[in-house]
Amino acid sequence: MNKPELYEVWGDTVNSRHLVMAIIIGACVSLATFYLAQHLLLGLVESPQMARAYAMLTGILGCLAGGVISAMLFKPKREVVEHMADPTFRQQVLADLTAEHGTLGRLDELPPEVVAELRELALYDLFREAEAAEVRHATEAPSPIDALPAQVSLSGGRS
Repeated sequence: MNKPELYEVWGDTVNSRHLVMAIIIGACVSLATFYLAQHLLLGLVESPQMARAYAMLTGILGCLAGGVISAMLFKPKREVVEHMADPTFRQQVLADLTAEHGTLGRLDELPPEVVAELRELALYDLFREAEAAEVRHATEAPSPIDALPAQVSLSGGRS
């Protein structure tokens, strides 16, 4: 059995035979809509030019109808492959973001839609753990006053 030729059109993978059929359907529906509207409107509108202009608008609607019909008949042929990202890669990305921006921020400050999207993408726990690690690191770090040499007093003189 020979495999159908597949092409990528506007980000979707399509069968070449289905693509040709969709073009034919679109052309037939839009032209039929145009000529039918032109025939009906010539008797209703005073000016033949206006009847033709309205028929052209109707033909554009016919193009949309042809697209809808084709979309219902011929589904995209894409293959969706889901795989989990490498945890080390995710940790590296978080480290890069922290190095670039200084902090990742707080999840509590995000809008509910963003939190829902993070949960849907299975990234919420990753950011929650990174936030907790950031807080732990901040509490473990010595304060700037503790980091001063012992011989310097807070008044600026040496002891």
